[in-house]
Amino acid sequence: MTTLLARNATVLVTMDDERREIAGGGLYAEDGFITAVGTSDELPGAADDVIDLAGHIVLPGLVNTHHHLYQTLTRAVPGAQDVGLFDWLRTLYPIWARMTAEHIRVSTQIGLAELALSGCTTAFDHLYLYPNDSTFDDEVEAGAEVGIRLMASRGSMSLGESQGGLPPDSVVETEDAILADCARVIDAHHDPAPGAMTQVVLAPCSPFSVTLDLMREAAHLARDKGVRLHTHLAETLDEEQFCLETHGRRPVALMEHVEWVGGDVWYAHGVFIAGDEIARMADTGTGVAHCPSSNMRLASGIAPVRRYLAAGVPVGLGVDGSASNDGSHMLAEARQAMLLNRLAAAPSLEGGELLGARTALELATRGGAAVLGRSDIGVLEPGRCADFVAISLDRPEYAGALHDPVAAAVLCAPVGVDRTVVHGRTVVEGGRLVTLDLPPLVERHNRLAAELLG
Repeated sequence: MTTLLARNATVLVTMDDERREIAGGGLYAEDGFITAVGTSDELPGAADDVIDLAGHIVLPGLVNTHHHLYQTLTRAVPGAQDVGLFDWLRTLYPIWARMTAEHIRVSTQIGLAELALSGCTTAFDHLYLYPNDSTFDDEVEAGAEVGIRLMASRGSMSLGESQGGLPPDSVVETEDAILADCARVIDAHHDPAPGAMTQVVLAPCSPFSVTLDLMREAAHLARDKGVRLHTHLAETLDEEQFCLETHGRRPVALMEHVEWVGGDVWYAHGVFIAGDEIARMADTGTGVAHCPSSNMRLASGIAPVRRYLAAGVPVGLGVDGSASNDGSHMLAEARQAMLLNRLAAAPSLEGGELLGARTALELATRGGAAVLGRSDIGVLEPGRCADFVAISLDRPEYAGALHDPVAAAVLCAPVGVDRTVVHGRTVVEGGRLVTLDLPPLVERHNRLAAELLG
């Protein structure tokens, strides 16, 4: 048995049911699972690994509920900087079609490294195209070297331009091949146990890139195998119009038609969801990944997060693709969620108080864990994983804000974390990733990105 003691934090934010914030707090863990949380003098006095966090705020590890790691290769691409979603996709699809297994591996590691440095300990990734020799396995194997938890989706696209879809035929697959590979990767990689470092999700890309038959069959397979379901939904007015014109249904009604509602389902974005649809999502426990930076970057709109929360819809945060953000910073995303939803409330301030810093942190931690169906992460309490981050308060960004360091973590300028711990193992220390040598990885990534764009 290996033990870990983290102690003397200026404040430890538990995000437990009482939302305790413990001055002089700490935690004790055995084999990666927390056994005690409290003030430092209440904890054991020794452990195999002792971390003194005096002068730091400690948060539960942040949970990213929607990403496309491969898109780190195509940030700030000319022609895709100042357009909406559909034109953005049309510009980038031909570039992504040139990717190989090496591109998938390197971009996975860069994206996960960036997340870890921003305090993320669990990331969901939506990989939905597999050009040339690339496979799902490339992402899982590369991601394991970074050291944060990866919920990897076997995404898919089957509806090419020739069949009325948006993506070019060069990046779609046959549905028989998709379903066969979905079953294969679940059997090969999905770990359902508490504390799992790798889990598999089935994730047909969107209503405009797959058929309804594939959506329905994927739902049946996922439920037979006991894994979760994810897709893009209601991101833009273009998508809403596509659903109405092609299928005669609004987005949520279309998902109900293909059995894509329930506590095992969450949607990315959910910007254009009407009030009655919000109620139906809440009734079924269907969740949503709120991606504020991406929604602003692509001028998609503002998701009704305050109405989701009031109705009881599970809500987490997602940085979304690194070509539509164009970054992977979870603390920045929490701040953006707070600010954007204050802006949305500005005309009337209906519905109560403005979205607060602590609510934003909750979305980034226990909210994200709930969306991903993970009862083992997102909260610092006995029985949960020892996933936490520590941020030094002795920095200029927090000067003058130490009367409330918890709020400062969101209200003040986003910073990189000083320490990231996943299942009791340090991944970031002193603001540096310790699991990989980043400089040569960045150099390799930049070379591959340049080659992709020709």
